[in-house]
Amino acid sequence: MKRHQVKNLTYDDVTASRGPRQKSLILGVGTAVPASSYSQADILEAFDVQDRRIRSVFVNGGIDRRNLCLPSVEDGSLRTETQAELISKHVTVGLDIGTRALASCLKQAGAELDDVRYICCVSSTGFIVPGFSALLIKELGLSTNCSRLDVVGMGCNAGLNGLGATAGWSELHPGELAVMICIEVCSALYVFDDEMSSAVVNSLFGDGAAAVALISGRGGSSLNAPSLMNFASHIIPEASDAMRIDWHEGHGKFSFALEQDVPYVVGAHAINPITRLLEAAHLLPSDIDHWIIHSGGRKVIDSVRVNLGLTRSDVRHTLGVLRDHGNLSSGSFLFSYERLNLEGSVSPGDTGVMMTMGPGSTIETALLQW
Repeated sequence: MKRHQVKNLTYDDVTASRGPRQKSLILGVGTAVPASSYSQADILEAFDVQDRRIRSVFVNGGIDRRNLCLPSVEDGSLRTETQAELISKHVTVGLDIGTRALASCLKQAGAELDDVRYICCVSSTGFIVPGFSALLIKELGLSTNCSRLDVVGMGCNAGLNGLGATAGWSELHPGELAVMICIEVCSALYVFDDEMSSAVVNSLFGDGAAAVALISGRGGSSLNAPSLMNFASHIIPEASDAMRIDWHEGHGKFSFALEQDVPYVVGAHAINPITRLLEAAHLLPSDIDHWIIHSGGRKVIDSVRVNLGLTRSDVRHTLGVLRDHGNLSSGSFLFSYERLNLEGSVSPGDTGVMMTMGPGSTIETALLQW
């Protein structure tokens, strides 16, 4: 058999032969939290925290309230949950808030459940197989032809990792609706003791879900549907242990750990992905009209703001989400994006940057164009 001669193609040859993809548009966003809400003082009282250092961490973190699913009270104190009970809570609460966030998102997008052709679920607060994507397809009766993806264990940055994958699918399937849902039940990772490391985590995180709907092929963006123009990432390998989930032998359950220097490490490297993201679009940081940044904590936000030269107004929604809900892990940035939409301050032609950061240590960014 005679063999055909095949030209050695370069990356440039291949990409030049392809037509330009139409960028994905953000059609809608929706959020949901558990009904139970606690002030920081409520939590300190519920766990009878007397240590002044720990109380200071709770009351000086820029957080007023958080929505949490705490255990029931037995014999005058909160019951200790087993790891099995925490996993069950992750699933039960996660399905509830995830379903409500998706319903809100689809309503804003003017879409129905039957329109969904791709679902990406992001979560780091529990490990389940099958993942939330399969459970939601069954729970909601989504099409059995629906493509799905679960992004598990990546942490607070994972919302933009999932959004990148969702946008990629959307661009390959013009006119078909893709959704991403971030489902984080952070109270399913809580360990309660007198350790300062536990106190920092327990003072910071809240439960919540956020959903976003994407579509491509509509021929341009509008005021309410910005285009996702590009993504850029930066990983800090030397800080790979700065944020992690460990097995706590003493408590017999998983727990989340944060190193003290996380805010400064993240802040010092924030300019790296931003520079690459904006240079590719021939933009400067001063050209960006809206900043949508993960509510990682007051020190993290301040460090990023200083290193990027942002004002407090630039991070007003980031700080507002932190104040009202705490750190919602992977979905935090979508809570801020929702507030920006409701504010009505966006004009045609505006640009925006989304930024998330988390374990790895990793910083993820995305560029928006209205």
